[in-house]
Amino acid sequence: MKNKLKYICVGLFGVLLTTSCNDEFLNTQPLGQVSEAAVWRDAGLAEAFVTDIYGGLEQGGFSEQALASLTDEAIFTHPGRNINVVTEARSNPEATGWIDGTRGWSNMYSRLRSANIAIANLSDPQFENTGGIVDRLLGEATFMRAYFHQQLLRNFGGVPIADRPFTLDEETYEIPRNTYAEVVAFIIQDLDRAAQLLEGKSMVRGRANQVAALALKSRVLIYAASDLHDMPTASGKSSVISSYQNKELIGYTSGNRTERLQQAKAAAKAVLDIADGNMLNLTEPLPHAEAVQVYENNSLSRNGGEAEMIFGRYFLSQKPEGGGRQGLFNGPNGYNNWAGNTPVQLIIDDYAMMDGTPFDWNNPEHEKAPYTDREARFYSTFLFDGAQWKPRSPANQARDPLGQIQTGRYEVTNSAGQKVTHFGLDTRNSPIEDWNGSYTGYYIRKFIEPDPNFVDQNTWQEIPWPNIRFTEVVFNYAEACIFLGDDEEARTWLNKIRFRAGLPALTQSGEDLKMAFINEKRKEMVHEEQRYYDARRWMIAPQTFGRQANGISIVGTLKPGQTNSLYRYDPDIYDYSYEVFDIDPGKENRLWLDKMYWMPISFAETQRNDNLIQNPGY
Repeated sequence: MKNKLKYICVGLFGVLLTTSCNDEFLNTQPLGQVSEAAVWRDAGLAEAFVTDIYGGLEQGGFSEQALASLTDEAIFTHPGRNINVVTEARSNPEATGWIDGTRGWSNMYSRLRSANIAIANLSDPQFENTGGIVDRLLGEATFMRAYFHQQLLRNFGGVPIADRPFTLDEETYEIPRNTYAEVVAFIIQDLDRAAQLLEGKSMVRGRANQVAALALKSRVLIYAASDLHDMPTASGKSSVISSYQNKELIGYTSGNRTERLQQAKAAAKAVLDIADGNMLNLTEPLPHAEAVQVYENNSLSRNGGEAEMIFGRYFLSQKPEGGGRQGLFNGPNGYNNWAGNTPVQLIIDDYAMMDGTPFDWNNPEHEKAPYTDREARFYSTFLFDGAQWKPRSPANQARDPLGQIQTGRYEVTNSAGQKVTHFGLDTRNSPIEDWNGSYTGYYIRKFIEPDPNFVDQNTWQEIPWPNIRFTEVVFNYAEACIFLGDDEEARTWLNKIRFRAGLPALTQSGEDLKMAFINEKRKEMVHEEQRYYDARRWMIAPQTFGRQANGISIVGTLKPGQTNSLYRYDPDIYDYSYEVFDIDPGKENRLWLDKMYWMPISFAETQRNDNLIQNPGY
C-alpha cells in the first residue's frame, strides 16, 4: 500500500505530494514536497517518475481530432479546429495547423527532458537493482526517448538530438538540427539498448518491452528506406525537394538504399521470430462472419485481439481524464454523439467484395446494394446506412426501435396515407442534434465499444490505442521484401493478413504487388495513424491526399403498393438509390503541395533558436 501511495504522489518532476499521502513518508521530507534527489534514492519513486514519462503518449489517437481527418480516410465535421489549414495546404511557420501534443515539437522536447533525467539518474543508480528494476526502468526510459525522437523525426525530419538533460547554463536554444541519418542512428542505438535491458523482463500492459523496442526499430528503418528519405529518388519526384539546399536534414544524400531495406527487413523479421499476432497462421480464408468478428476483436484488443498489441495506450473508465471517448467523439448524432471524424467515400470504395474482387460503381449489382457482400473488415470498421448498431437512447427509441443507422432520406406514409420525407436520424437534418451529423453519410465503428449496454456519451471506454501492433510489423516486413524483389516472401505474409480477413490469396508480382500491398495496408490499418505517414513516405500523397473528400447521398423510395409509417431499413419495401458527391469546397477544399511532406517548424521555435533551418517549401 505504501508503494502504491508513493506512485500516486509523484508528478512529472517528482515534486508535489498531496496531503493524503503516507504520513511516515511525509515526515521525512518538507511538507508537500519531495526533492528530485530523493526520487532517485527510492525505487518506488523512480518508477513513478518513469511511469509519468508515458504521459507523452496522451490519448494516443483517441483525441477528439484524429490524424485520419488529415488524410483520404476521413474529414473532421466541426469547423475552426485548424485541420483545414493542413488539408488545404495552408500550413506555414506562423500558422502550422493542427498538431496535437503527441507530435508537437515543444511537447516532445519536454518529454525528452524527462526521459533524459531518468536515464542520467538510472545510469548511476542509488538504489539496489533488486529484481532487475534498475535495468527495467532504464530500458523503459531509453525506449521512450527513442519513441519521442521518432515522433519528431517522422513529422519534421532531422531534429536536434536530445541526448542529455540540458542545464540552464547550456546554450539550449543554439543547438542546430542533426541530419536525418544521425537521428535515425541515434534512435536505433537507443532501441537496441532498450531491447537488451528489457529482455526477459515481465511487463504489465502499456509499458515498453523488448518486442516493442524491436518493433519500433522496424518502423524507423522501413521509413528510412522509403522514397521520401532517399534523396536521389525524392528529388526526382519533387521539385521542392530537388531545390532544397539542406537535403541531409530530410533524408539520405549518400549510402546504399538496398542496404537500408535489408536492415529494415531484418529488424521486422526479428519481431516475427519472437512474437505472434492474432490468427496469422491460417492456410485458407476464414469464413466471412468469423473474419468480421476477428477484426473487431483486434480493434478492441479482446477475445484474442490482445495478441495484436505490442505497445498500446490503455485507459480506465474510472479515470475519465485519461481518455477513451472514441464513441462520443465519433459516433452518430442520432445517438447524441459528435460525429467528429467521419469516413469519406474514397476509403469506403477501396474495400473489396467478399470474394476479393474490387468494388465498382459501374457494376449494376454493386451500385444497387453497395453495402452487401463486402469484405469482412468493412463491417467491423464503418457504420453505414442500414447497419445494425446499438439501441437509441430511451428518449429516441420510439423513433428507431431497431437501432439501425439512418444516413439517408426516405419516404414514409403519414396518418392521412400521404407520402412524406423522413430524414434519417443520423443526418444533418435529424431531429436529434442535427449540428453533429455526418457530412459524408458514414461513421467510424472501429475502436468504439459495441456493447449495446454501453452509452457512449456517458461512459469512458477501456479500449486501448495501438501505438504499435503486430500487423504493422508484418507490413513492414512485406514492404521491405517487395522493394528487395522477394515477391514470394511478401505474398506469404500479406496472405496471412488476407486469410484472417476472409479474402483469397494475392497472386500479383512486381508493381502490381506493390499496389496491392499499399491497398491492403490502407484497409487493415485505417484510423491507426498509418496512412498519414505512409502516403508521404511513399510519395503518393499528391495523387491521394489531393483528391477532394466525398460522401454518399441516399434516397429510399417506397416500392409500388407499399406503405410504412415508421421508417426502418428494408429493401423489401424500399428501393434505394445511391449517389456519390464531392464535399462542398466551402467546407473543405483539399489541396496537396509538396511542402506538406513535412510539418513546418513553428516561427516561435525558429525565433528561440536561429540555428533551426526550416523545412523545404516554407
